[in-house]
Amino acid sequence: MTAPIRVLVCDDQMLIRTGLVTIIDAQPDLEVVGECGDGQAAVDLAGRLAPDVVVMDIRMPVLDGIEATRLLAGAGVPQPVKVVVLTTFNLDEYVYEALRAGASGFLLKDAPPAQLLHGIRTAATGAALLDPEVTRQLVGRFAARIRPAERANPRDTPLTPRELEVLRLIADGLSNSEVAAALVISQEPSRPSCHASSPSSACVTASKQSSTPTATAW
Repeated sequence: MTAPIRVLVCDDQMLIRTGLVTIIDAQPDLEVVGECGDGQAAVDLAGRLAPDVVVMDIRMPVLDGIEATRLLAGAGVPQPVKVVVLTTFNLDEYVYEALRAGASGFLLKDAPPAQLLHGIRTAATGAALLDPEVTRQLVGRFAARIRPAERANPRDTPLTPRELEVLRLIADGLSNSEVAAALVISQEPSRPSCHASSPSSACVTASKQSSTPTATAW
């Protein structure tokens, strides 16, 4: 029998955290091994519990989710942990920073439970996932700005250098993890193949894989 995927849940809102734990623990192939309410607690618990995947909120006290992700999965971490960032805020800066920090996935909190569970399982296999809404937004922003010149609105602003770089790397077939690495390390990354798991998601095979009163180790 295959061992269940061990999951650590980190969110500073107890109601949301409890809901996540309930949804995840109800799956026969998933097991919540701990929960906590801030990024530093997540780093500490991950070191003790060795989860397969950490579900990480972004806006939290003590240490935010981006910095916690960098400590758990960033460049140079000896034993990186798969991190799925889960947030209410669909902001470009969060997407970019989460990927740069080493996150294996980025999902919105209004995603259906099935999508969350799929994201956890996907990350556990070493693949990476972007929320379909995030992918649509990124592509939509690009498409809106490449209209023919005669129809262009002179008030339109061009894509930022970061947006152009991310789109160029995605077009080259890089995985989310490789895009994150390229943004930090190199302008000329390798170009592996990319296989979408569905028309609405960006799921590709990737090459890599604190303490408060709310922290609980199971």
